Amino acid sequence: MRRLTEMRPGGKAGLFTSDLSVNEFLLVREAGFRPLGLVLGSSIYHVGFQWRQWTKNQELDRLSQAMYHARELAMSRMETEADVLGADGIVAVRLEIEFKEFGTDLAEFIAVGTAVKAEEPGEWRTNAGKPFTSDLSGQDFWTLVQAGYAPLGMVMGTCVYHIAHQRFRQVVGNFGKNVEIPQYTEALYDARELAMSRMQAEAEQLEAEGIVGVQLLSLPHQWGGQTTEFFAIGTAVKPLRADHHIAKPQLVLPLTD
Repeated sequence: MRRLTEMRPGGKAGLFTSDLSVNEFLLVREAGFRPLGLVLGSSIYHVGFQWRQWTKNQELDRLSQAMYHARELAMSRMETEADVLGADGIVAVRLEIEFKEFGTDLAEFIAVGTAVKAEEPGEWRTNAGKPFTSDLSGQDFWTLVQAGYAPLGMVMGTCVYHIAHQRFRQVVGNFGKNVEIPQYTEALYDARELAMSRMQAEAEQLEAEGIVGVQLLSLPHQWGGQTTEFFAIGTAVKPLRADHHIAKPQLVLPLTD
């Protein structure tokens, strides 16, 4: 808290930190935002065990809840740091998971990004009064603002799913053949649909017009080949008001003979 307080505009430190590249930094400034500092949130979480049926496709809801809750803890702590800096939002957010050697069921969930503040006042915060979050790069963020849209928040959906094992007769019967495995197709389709629908529900709560930069990932983690996490993530956006003007820093070029 002391470090963040000193980094506030007018604070003792008088400098910012950022994981933006030089090009991203310049484009974020060109979009009318000033970087305030690197913000992060962390949660070391014990991911429990859930019984599953060997030959049944099924969501492991207890594990889905664990993965979602751990990410939410990390995200909310990152947003708290941005609030301390007086930020309007956080750009280039990364969500990472690292399983620790001191416990196979222990994972650290990390959220990190660059807190920014708009040069001109505007309705940049969410309808809950929190800083916006976005996993868009600095270049994509600039393009979004230039197109007349504002990020509302990162939205995500997760589903930990157990894919049924094939019975021995199925394995033998399919040997050497080109054939679809319906139970696998249905399992993967169902798991992805659950993750996507949950991400869309978060965007609806933010009253977003849409979601950009969607990624749909399959993350096996430590559960073996038949159980995996399907994770959908993107940035919910809204249109800017027609009368809202973006402040653009003026580039001054030296005179030459």
